[in-house]
Amino acid sequence: MPHSTYLPQRMGTARVEPQGSFAAGSFQEFTLTYTAGYFGIDDTGSIKVVHRFASDMGRPQFDNPKAANFVSVEASNGAVLHVEYDMKRNIRPWDKTLYIKVVRGFLRDGDRIVVRFGDRRQGGPGMRLQTFCEDTFEFRVLVDAIATYNYVELPEQPTIRIVPGEAVRWKAILPTLRPAGAPFRLCLKGEDAWGNPSDRANREIRLHANLPVEGLPERMRIPEGEFAAVLENLHVNAPGDLIVNLIDESGQTIAESNPLRIVEQAALLPYWGDLHGQSEETIGTNSARDFHLFARDKAFLDAVSHQGNDFQITTPFWQHLNELTAEFDEPGRFVAFPGYEWSGNTGLGGDRNVLYREEGQNIHRSSHALVDDLSDIDSDANSAADLFARLKDEDCVVFAHIGGRYADIKMSHDIRLERSVEVHSAWGTFEWLIEDALEQGYRVGIVSNSDGHKGRPGASHPGATKFGAYGGLTCMLAPSFDRAGLLESLRRRHHYGTTGCRMHLEVAAGFEGKAELFDEDPSLGPCASGPVQTAMMGDILRSSDPAVELRVDLHGSAPIERIEIRNGLETLETFRPYEDTDLGRRIRVIWEGSEYRGRGRETVWDGHAVLSGNSFERARPINCHNLDKRFDQPTPERIEWTALTTGGFGGFDAWLSDPQNGTLKIDTALVQAEIPIAEIGREDLVFEAGGIRRRIRVFRLPDENPHRKIALRRRIVLHDRGDNAIYLAIAQENGHLIWSSPIYVFR
Repeated sequence: MPHSTYLPQRMGTARVEPQGSFAAGSFQEFTLTYTAGYFGIDDTGSIKVVHRFASDMGRPQFDNPKAANFVSVEASNGAVLHVEYDMKRNIRPWDKTLYIKVVRGFLRDGDRIVVRFGDRRQGGPGMRLQTFCEDTFEFRVLVDAIATYNYVELPEQPTIRIVPGEAVRWKAILPTLRPAGAPFRLCLKGEDAWGNPSDRANREIRLHANLPVEGLPERMRIPEGEFAAVLENLHVNAPGDLIVNLIDESGQTIAESNPLRIVEQAALLPYWGDLHGQSEETIGTNSARDFHLFARDKAFLDAVSHQGNDFQITTPFWQHLNELTAEFDEPGRFVAFPGYEWSGNTGLGGDRNVLYREEGQNIHRSSHALVDDLSDIDSDANSAADLFARLKDEDCVVFAHIGGRYADIKMSHDIRLERSVEVHSAWGTFEWLIEDALEQGYRVGIVSNSDGHKGRPGASHPGATKFGAYGGLTCMLAPSFDRAGLLESLRRRHHYGTTGCRMHLEVAAGFEGKAELFDEDPSLGPCASGPVQTAMMGDILRSSDPAVELRVDLHGSAPIERIEIRNGLETLETFRPYEDTDLGRRIRVIWEGSEYRGRGRETVWDGHAVLSGNSFERARPINCHNLDKRFDQPTPERIEWTALTTGGFGGFDAWLSDPQNGTLKIDTALVQAEIPIAEIGREDLVFEAGGIRRRIRVFRLPDENPHRKIALRRRIVLHDRGDNAIYLAIAQENGHLIWSSPIYVFR
């Protein structure tokens, strides 16, 4: 136990009123009453009311009773109390702490401390609840009755239930590639304003497909109480790109599916996974069983891996995780990998993720920081180098990760095991990690996952905390829908990462002569190889050709804003699917980047934009997932916002009344700029702000961009020395990014 276990039954009781279920993200008022036990609370003793790290409930404030999240605290006997709120004043994961200290007087048995969260007595709106669902949201109370700062947890803790709100948007999810005639499914769900799958949908929907689909009904209803609907055994019998629209009773399209490409045949099929997330047994929310159920039945993933912080995974919980993955793994339907997050300190190598092929493997913890049982401490791997040594004979893959800590792959890397780097998660976007790898000459693929803490693997909305991004997805191009097939995809880098969208993407290299394709990284020693004239993302080849033909074929889930073609650290071309003559009245303002690599990477972009000699006809935010952040247009000439980034980007599109006249003034703490409207064109105007890619970009777009399907052919001249790491970074207009794993070609 992390706290004292001395006589908890004599430390008092706590209750919360009202009880019951409450909508995620709603404003409520709760009264928590702590009643002192036999010991009372001595002078300078205290209690803590703590919540989980993952919770994004409104931050308590004590100064403005008319504002949101006002909290009042009083003692029934008139004792004077000192009250503070601290984000990290208790042992994780219960680190968000309301600290209440008795500074004049004391409490006897039966005296009470009354805490009103969201006190409405003076006109305040209440406390905003956390934005994600939890069956047992706990107001955990700890008591220091004897004024030793050694706390005892109460034996019974008050809880409420946080449930979804009404469905306000719809999602339709298809696979992204299937052979003609093969069965596939369409998954439908409604989400509330904060991204929770909602069981409060209850509406009839008309389904419209652009291709003939056998088994697709014209209409369907998701009844009250159901979170989703899955239509199985659908078929399309001829090649084409399928889109399914959801249409409401008024005839409005309320959702459009991602594209599904139907082909004659395919050797590899795409399977979508979120290979990194946590549950309440470590630092996340809801149980590990709920984690797997959500991934399969609400996010409609093909694959998942629970990746709890190793220093919180006890031996019984590790056994339980192995039992869960064995239970949920169902080849051909759903793949669950055993694994864990190796959470070493940054100076010892930083975070890594370990995925095993089979259950029953050892967990090599970075430390036993929150595991009291030290009987297996000899199996620890305190540094990344130790981890790689421990895993050298294991059937597993590793990828480098950035969370609170970041992976320092310049310090430690093992190509036998560490096949990929994670460039995006709910923590932000980190292209510098793939650049670190390429600088070192490593041959790695690119994955994106959520590292979700809110119990929503595969559909990980950031909520209202400083998680700055929607969680990512990895698309694995695999020969079979099972652990063996997906691990082969990961080992061969046959995959791409996205910031949460599902795009069909093919990237290939064509050779004039025969290139030598290696089955393994030849830097590891002799390996099998064979002659080819084409290669796919992730492949490693040797060629005598002076150039290769890059072949790109994609269909986005939204219009394509740009495609960057890269060779290692060099951007060879920025392709936009429209010309200068297509530009119109729409301008885009983007803020992006981070402070630095570590935990304090958040960058605040609060500011405004003003037009002189022109006006904003309308404006629309980009990547504005946090509803607590403001985006307003108080006048036709002014836009105001509050925003932050953690490596990714946000911003807005604005349609101008006049496409050419006037001046745009942007004012934030980091960037102030004044730009003549006539100078805003297709190319970025960039205003740097230090940090890591921290800047504001301004450019112009067509009023409407129809380009979702793109086929490109480019001749890429090869460097004579070292690897040519050829890959794409793609931006969709809706704010999603996609990265292909590099094709590695050396002369």
